[in-house]
Amino acid sequence: MKIPTTLKHKPVIVTENYDEVDGRNAYDSEAKGLSIGLAQWNDRGSVEASAKVWRYTGEKWSRQSEEMPLNRVLDLAILLCRTSLYFQDAYRFPKYYDPENTQIDRIGLQGAAMTVEVCTDNPMIDTDIKLLGDVLGKDGELLGERFHVLASLLKDMGY
Repeated sequence: MKIPTTLKHKPVIVTENYDEVDGRNAYDSEAKGLSIGLAQWNDRGSVEASAKVWRYTGEKWSRQSEEMPLNRVLDLAILLCRTSLYFQDAYRFPKYYDPENTQIDRIGLQGAAMTVEVCTDNPMIDTDIKLLGDVLGKDGELLGERFHVLASLLKDMGY
């Protein structure tokens, strides 16, 4: 399925078969494509790049399609990597976290740091954190393949 090019986000580089590789939803995903292009929120004289997940409901392109600035895509990748790393040892805690020290990491980024922590405001955190750990464990091969590709590409880029 072709990603629309007549909407506000202007795709430049696309993956139009994302529904075939969308993790556990592969071949049955409404996320039909990914694109890197020009952001829909661009003002005259100010151009920003963005990434977009394109969703198709079977009848029309969904408003749930998400456009993100490129740094946010990388920030999500950083958060996912750090989360995955955390869960490698989370089993050491009876609740999968230390209630006295919920901060997992502070990752320095341009002038500040991204704080990664367990969300204890979630009233179901004791259950939800174990569920997330289980899902990450079940998806280990799926995520591991993508982490490996990402690591290889970053190495090729000189990082």
